[in-house]
Amino acid sequence: MNTKEVTVSDFAGKRENAFAELVQVACRFDSRITLESNNRRINAKSIMGIMAFHPSSGMTVNIETEGKDESEALVAMEEFLVRK
Repeated sequence: MNTKEVTVSDFAGKRENAFAELVQVACRFDSRITLESNNRRINAKSIMGIMAFHPSSGMTVNIETEGKDESEALVAMEEFLVRK
């Protein structure tokens, strides 16, 4: 299992549908990907979970990945959430 705490920066930015794009990134991996903030944990592969979680600029998020491609999944999720 890999974990990393990141601060979301410019999440929506120039993306038309940032929530759906985040789910698409998560779904590229076989690993379980969980996002946590303020005692809320969601499955990053769930569009409804992401919409309820509502990541936004300045939010601190713990990314947790577990599975055969967990390292790659963690890097991809971090890059998406902190992309400037």
